[in-house]
Amino acid sequence: MAVREIIKLPDKRLRLVSEPIKRLDAGIRKLVDDLFETMYAAPGIGLAAIQIGVAKRVFTADLSKKEEENDHKPYVFINPEIIWKSKETATRQEGCLSIPDFYEDVERPSEVRVKYLDLDGKAREIEAKGLFATCLQHEIDHINGVLFIDHISKLKRDRLVKKVTKAAKATKTAKKVEA
Repeated sequence: MAVREIIKLPDKRLRLVSEPIKRLDAGIRKLVDDLFETMYAAPGIGLAAIQIGVAKRVFTADLSKKEEENDHKPYVFINPEIIWKSKETATRQEGCLSIPDFYEDVERPSEVRVKYLDLDGKAREIEAKGLFATCLQHEIDHINGVLFIDHISKLKRDRLVKKVTKAAKATKTAKKVEA
């Protein structure tokens, strides 16, 4: 297991649509281990493989440190797909390990049903509500090349992207000067 670097906005890889996983082999198991270790070290409640630069349809989630009514334990979602969304919505403040220090209210369906494969390749379905439903939708968005900022106003999103891009350029320039 290893803590991997989390890629940050404006990295264009965050907009890639991840590829389905066809075989659950040792490489995928190692990727999942790295996802958990990286997620816990960050710390976060969910992490998609694309956030560590791997365009595979897999993410980890663990809400055990959050106050919530769900059964808290680590989850692995391979090739997940939302198969049902409630008509009722809920607004929660979201953040993202790939967009540090930025939080915004996002409206999403309050409940979802997701089908996925577990780490043993067994087909599963899970219903989620509250923070868990938000987490699942956020991570599934990641593997589809969508960021939570795509759910906020264009004005707020454009301001954030401009600020983040400027900061990334300044950091890159500073690193070149040091070298």
